[in-house]
Amino acid sequence: MKILVTGGAGFIGSAVVRHIIADTTDSVVNVDKLTYAGNLESLLDVAENERYAFERVDICDREQLDRVFKDHRPDAVMHLAAESHVDRSIIGPSDFIQTNIVGTYTLLEATRAYWNGLAEKQKNDFRFHHISTDEVYGDLDGPEDLFTEQTPYQPSSPYSASKASSDHLVRAWSRTYGLPTVVTNCSNNYGPYHFPEKLIPLVILNALEGKPLPIYGKGDQVRDWLYVEDHARALYRVVTEGVDGETYNIGGHNEKKNLDVVLKLCELLDELRPASEFVPHAQLITYVQDRPGHDQRYAIDASKIQRELGWVPAETFDSGIRKTVEWYLNNHAWVEHVKSGTYQNWIDQNYAKRSN
Repeated sequence: MKILVTGGAGFIGSAVVRHIIADTTDSVVNVDKLTYAGNLESLLDVAENERYAFERVDICDREQLDRVFKDHRPDAVMHLAAESHVDRSIIGPSDFIQTNIVGTYTLLEATRAYWNGLAEKQKNDFRFHHISTDEVYGDLDGPEDLFTEQTPYQPSSPYSASKASSDHLVRAWSRTYGLPTVVTNCSNNYGPYHFPEKLIPLVILNALEGKPLPIYGKGDQVRDWLYVEDHARALYRVVTEGVDGETYNIGGHNEKKNLDVVLKLCELLDELRPASEFVPHAQLITYVQDRPGHDQRYAIDASKIQRELGWVPAETFDSGIRKTVEWYLNNHAWVEHVKSGTYQNWIDQNYAKRSN
C-alpha cells in the first residue's frame, strides 16, 4: 500500500510514519504544513528511505492537495494533522477552527474527488482513516464509567469541539457520498519525540533544569495514558483491517491522576539522575490555578478493537514511562533544538521552496 499521512511530522504522526517504514513494506507520503509542533528531526531515521516522501502542504490548500493526490496516487489516507493543545485553544481558538474543521473539510473534498476517479476495485479497497481524541466525549461522571464508541459527544474546550466537528464531517461524507471511512478516538498519548508543551515532556525537561513543575488545581484529574508506539500499531491495524463506517476507541488501560504521573516522573529522575542538585525532584512541584472547563476524568473502553482487530497495548505505564524518560535523557540534541527553535530554522532552509 501507499498511505498518505497528514501531520506526519507531529508527535503521533511521526510515530505512525516510523512504524510503517520500519515494520511494514508499505510506502508513506507525509503531508505536513510544519507548524511549530511539526518537526522533521523526528523522522531522520526514515528520511532517506525510498518508501518515504515528504510534501510541505497545508491541508486547507485544495489546489496543493489535488496535486499531491495526482502525483502520489495513495491507497489510503490517515488524517492526523490537527491543532491539539487545549491551553492554546482556550487562548486562541481560531487556528483550531481553521485547521481541524476547515482543513478536514478540504481534505475530505480532495479525497472524494480523487476517490471518485479510481477504478471500481481501487474504490472498494480505499480507506480514509480519521484520527481523533477521547476529549470529544467530555468527561466521565462515575469512577467506573468508560467511554465507548456509543458515548454521546459533549466537548468542553475549543480544541475538543473542533475535533468533534471534524469527526461529524467524516461520518457525514461516508453516509452522504459513500466515501469509505473509519474513525478512531484515542486517550492521552506519551512517549519519545513529544513536543514539550504537554504534561509529561514539560515535567521531564523542567525538572532537569530545576524549574517549577506546574500542576493544575489539585492534580486529581484522571487520564488514560497510551504509549505512542502502541497507538501507532493500533492505527495501522485499523487502516488496514478496520471495517468501513466503524469507530474504534484506542486506550492504554492506564488510568492515572495527573499528580501521580508527575510523582512517578520525579521518582524516575531521582533514580536516573541521582547526582542532580534538584533531588528529590518532587520538591519542584507547584500547584497553579485550574484551567477553564477542565475535564475531570477520561477513560477508554478499548474492548472493541481488541475483540475485532486483536490489538492490545504492549507497554504498561511503568514500562512506557521509563522508556520515555530515558529517551529524553539520551536525546539531548533533539530536545535542545526544539527548545531553541533551531529545528524551525533548519526546516525553513531546507523546505522553503516546497512551501508554495
